[in-house]
Amino acid sequence: MPQTKAIVSIENVVASASINQRVDLNQITKNFPDVEYHPEQFPGLVFRLKTPKTATLIFSSGKMVCTGAKSEKQSREAVQEVVRRLKKGGIPIKNEAEITIQNMVASANLGGKVHLEEAARQLPKSMYEPEQFPGLIHRMPDPKTVILLFASGKLVCTGAKRESDVHRAVHNLHVMLEEKKLMMY
Repeated sequence: MPQTKAIVSIENVVASASINQRVDLNQITKNFPDVEYHPEQFPGLVFRLKTPKTATLIFSSGKMVCTGAKSEKQSREAVQEVVRRLKKGGIPIKNEAEITIQNMVASANLGGKVHLEEAARQLPKSMYEPEQFPGLIHRMPDPKTVILLFASGKLVCTGAKRESDVHRAVHNLHVMLEEKKLMMY
């Protein structure tokens, strides 16, 4: 067990969804004046929610991408809320949204400093080129994530599809750093 408890915070969850039918983006724009739609610049419409604070891109194919949620649950609720509002606003939608979590970005603090140069030598699948980027890039095979680790002991974890994977990745790295005596408290 590591000497300190890592403080992990989910910063963003990206989910894709599909209602498996075409939708008329111009009709949505007419019925919902606060959406953003500029088809000459981008083929999707942006539907923002205040709670949970998210932005959902809606495409005419019925596919959606929701960003900004702080948890898997919030991400799913946001997509369901967008679909509910579309139906209530007169947009004919026959199906429930099929939602898939695509990526999570989390930040964490390990509670101590890290010897990055030594970590780059000892950790498998790691890259550290301080002239180009101040953090060590560690590709973790299980759970499949990429962790950007900084000398301050802070890190960014990306690529996880479940919150449990984020916590497992941070914990596994923390344990590895301690076993190799790369942490300074």
